[in-house]
Amino acid sequence: MKVFKSLKKTEAKRLGIPLLNYAPNSQNQRVAGYEIPGDEQPVIFSAENLYSSGDLDNLIGAAYRQIYFHAFKADRETFLESQLRNGQITVRQFIRGLLLSDRYKRSFYELNNNYRFVEQTVQRVLGRDVYSEKEKIAWSIVVATKGIEGFVDQLLNSDEYLESFGDDIVPYQRRRVLPGRDQGEMPFNIKSPRYDAYYRKILGFPQFVWQSEVRRFTPQEKQGKAGDPANFLGMARGIRPRTNPIPRISAQNISLDSVPYRKIPAGAK
Repeated sequence: MKVFKSLKKTEAKRLGIPLLNYAPNSQNQRVAGYEIPGDEQPVIFSAENLYSSGDLDNLIGAAYRQIYFHAFKADRETFLESQLRNGQITVRQFIRGLLLSDRYKRSFYELNNNYRFVEQTVQRVLGRDVYSEKEKIAWSIVVATKGIEGFVDQLLNSDEYLESFGDDIVPYQRRRVLPGRDQGEMPFNIKSPRYDAYYRKILGFPQFVWQSEVRRFTPQEKQGKAGDPANFLGMARGIRPRTNPIPRISAQNISLDSVPYRKIPAGAK
């Protein structure tokens, strides 16, 4: 029975289940919009417009921000960067290497279920949000049958990716600014954080720290210098010297015997 299950799983990976059909929620989602270029438009990084080594550094940085959102020095793929700089791989292949890296698997695949992993990967690769739950289910089946590598290859080889980005353009969030709204779509890294609510609870964040003490800012020109008596004002006010208390005696408790007086000698007038 175990052999039959393993053979069935291997055959499914080899043949693959065809991608289920899914449709956009709106007919306008696949219509190319008329947009006037402005400051809020996304910057397009393409390998065809590289005039210096600095331009290539900006392209690589944009790729890391798109896939990882932020890459530390230990997370950078130096071998992939070297291949891209030498022209051995294209930008699309560089994106594929980042998606199959250990950093992406540890940060996104291992800390989320397949549905959430599909949602985040579609946002980063295709530059849009998933159309519906049907699309999540369709791509989740691909992840389950073909693995992460098959899922990434099918996304990068899709007509939507090739028509939007091709081999030389770094993916970006498309239709970020909507003409009919005051505000555009929320950035993917804010809408879909890396950790799910379950893992955020395990890791103990976000944490809210409340301060009971109100801190006041003092400008540098008003701060006391070394030796200024004002710096010791608080210390002087905090000193509480001990003094001998004055005894308080009631007049009713005073005895005349204890009152000193001068005695008049006998025979004195």
